[in-house]
Amino acid sequence: MSEVLVLVDHVDGKVSKPTTELLTIARRLGEPSAVLIAPADAAAAATETLKKYGAEKVYVVDDAEVKGYLSAPKAEVLAQLVEQSSPAAVLIVSGGEGKEIGARLAVKTGSGLITDAVDVAEDGVTTQSVFAGNYTVRAKVTSGIPIITVKPNSATPEETEGAAVQETVTPSISETAKAARITATEPRKASGRPELTEAAIVVSGGRGTGGNFEPVEGFADALGAAVGASRAAVDSGWYPHSFQVGQTGKTVSPQLYVANGISGAIQHRAGMQTSKTIVAVNKDEEAPIFELVDFGVVGDLHAVLPAATEQVSARKG
Repeated sequence: MSEVLVLVDHVDGKVSKPTTELLTIARRLGEPSAVLIAPADAAAAATETLKKYGAEKVYVVDDAEVKGYLSAPKAEVLAQLVEQSSPAAVLIVSGGEGKEIGARLAVKTGSGLITDAVDVAEDGVTTQSVFAGNYTVRAKVTSGIPIITVKPNSATPEETEGAAVQETVTPSISETAKAARITATEPRKASGRPELTEAAIVVSGGRGTGGNFEPVEGFADALGAAVGASRAAVDSGWYPHSFQVGQTGKTVSPQLYVANGISGAIQHRAGMQTSKTIVAVNKDEEAPIFELVDFGVVGDLHAVLPAATEQVSARKG
């Protein structure tokens, strides 16, 4: 059975949920092999998680030659592993960096690239949701080794014990790949809330907040939820872009999604319409969001959310 390379997305050895989704998908195509680019002291913790989700092999690459640069060195690492292992496919988490790495890798290996897949079948046929979710496209790479970036929340991670045999890889990084250097970074302030794309519950706010996200944040904290925002709220400068849910933001698929003061434009729907249960609070009873919901509340979020927060807190107590 051919290997399927999975580029591991992690923070200090803590493997992200989207990576466990990719390992689950990889088992449909072949034998999952994780590519872990990390410092040596983070490899052990990451390998435990990768083993838990079925990685048969873990290529460990010390990030000393990779960190401090943009995506080009990571693409070179993958290109060298592709040449070495001739995998059945390469899977990468779909995001800004992931898609750039995938594109660079496709050029280096003369392979076809599919981005933003929401499913990958056993025969390598991918599914993409395009034009704000109005159309579904199925495609398959026919040239070279399939390189596929997969959107988070596209599969349910399934645990299965893998061998997780470690193999240390020492890549050769060209000077060209080191042309763009990261000169400074600033970590995002910890909010104590779960990561948006991994949360079981998401509470989002839109234009109806008027820029006051306190009721949204209060309700989210009562539920142990992540906070999201619509494009209108982000474009108005009310909330950071990293919290945007939608076609040009992040795709979420939680067990519960609560949309507050969000009209329900196609752009926003594309990022949350696969949520298991959807609740909306909006003053406009004609708002398009109500066509999509399981439960709707017609009312002012500034009155509804504090009352709901109080009830949730009382029941928890």
